[in-house]
Amino acid sequence: MNEMDRKLPLEGIPVIDFAPLLAGPVAATFLGDFGATVIKVEQPKIGDPTRGLPMIEDGRHFSWLNEGRNKKTVTLNLRTDEGQKLAHRLVEKADVVMLNFRPGQAEKWNLGAEDLHRTNPNLIISQISAYGQTGPYREKGGFDRNVSAFSGLTYATGYPDQPPVRSGYAVVDYMTAYLNAYGIMMALYNRDVNNSGGEVIDVSLSEAAFRSSESALIDYSLTGKVRERSGNRNTGFVPAEDFDTKDGRILVINAGTDRLFGKLVAVMGQPEILQDPRFENRFARTMHQDALYEIIGNWVKERTAAEGLQVMDEAGIPADLVRDIAELAHDPHMRERDAVMEVTDPEKGKVLIPGVFPKMKKAPGRVKFLGARLGEYNQEIFGDYLGLSAEELSELKEKGVI
Repeated sequence: MNEMDRKLPLEGIPVIDFAPLLAGPVAATFLGDFGATVIKVEQPKIGDPTRGLPMIEDGRHFSWLNEGRNKKTVTLNLRTDEGQKLAHRLVEKADVVMLNFRPGQAEKWNLGAEDLHRTNPNLIISQISAYGQTGPYREKGGFDRNVSAFSGLTYATGYPDQPPVRSGYAVVDYMTAYLNAYGIMMALYNRDVNNSGGEVIDVSLSEAAFRSSESALIDYSLTGKVRERSGNRNTGFVPAEDFDTKDGRILVINAGTDRLFGKLVAVMGQPEILQDPRFENRFARTMHQDALYEIIGNWVKERTAAEGLQVMDEAGIPADLVRDIAELAHDPHMRERDAVMEVTDPEKGKVLIPGVFPKMKKAPGRVKFLGARLGEYNQEIFGDYLGLSAEELSELKEKGVI
């Protein structure tokens, strides 16, 4: 069967994406990658902030090309009665609605959960916010950066003798998007298999980030110990650290189990290290990290990055180099697996984008097109899908509704 003829797992699932920047739209992108019909609703003349701040001429900033992919874009002024009525006509035909506003904002536009379920009782509604729909902080706004700070993620990131730092990417937004897509799939399954009806999913950025905190909360509850910054070290799994190579690269080695540590000292040509009481087991190594890292660091810095990595790979020791995006763009492994995909856009030409994840053998996802222009699908969605006439569309545009 031709790959383009293969049915995708979410075909026939209409998703209305009302969500601006970034966790909501990314979750909708994941669904669209696997065949859901995603209708992206944006404010006329302004669009989603992902299009560019300020919006570039064609409204197709690099971020939008990726996170707007596989989405049919329409414009709709939700602050108007006519805009809200059109929104509910879209909702009437939908399986999923994505919202990404401060709690209470959607209700002002008659798009709250109760409003939407009156229109479509079987609807799956995803409400994304910074701190959740309930609780003392529900009305606080937030983005990846301040929510990372709130969740404890920023506090634990960086070096002990330096201020905390945030991640170089918007990891909280993406963690939230993963959790959101997962919740939507559970709700769809529960509705369609268990006849549970519609659902409201409350997803917060702060909780998505907090859920990644490993055992920090349990450690604190039982011992009173606060997880502190440890740089690039994993203080409970030694050795696990970054090392400078002879040619100025950074080699990351992770050999904290006794078996892997035995392999490491063997390839270093220093098996006698195993007889040193400071390093004889995992617990001992955690107590004498500095001394051990000096020994490993001296060995690594005598070798180039390629040499060091080859030794680790041949011995089966988990290791890799710190890589930038330019290196990843041309990496043969990333290319072979389509983790880096090259697509041709009619306006931008050849573009490299992240592929479709996860990899499914029988029903792989697909990137049909990159982020469309603002309102590019107004005619198809409002005209063909909802049945509005050319005259009605013209009048709505003149009024600023679409």
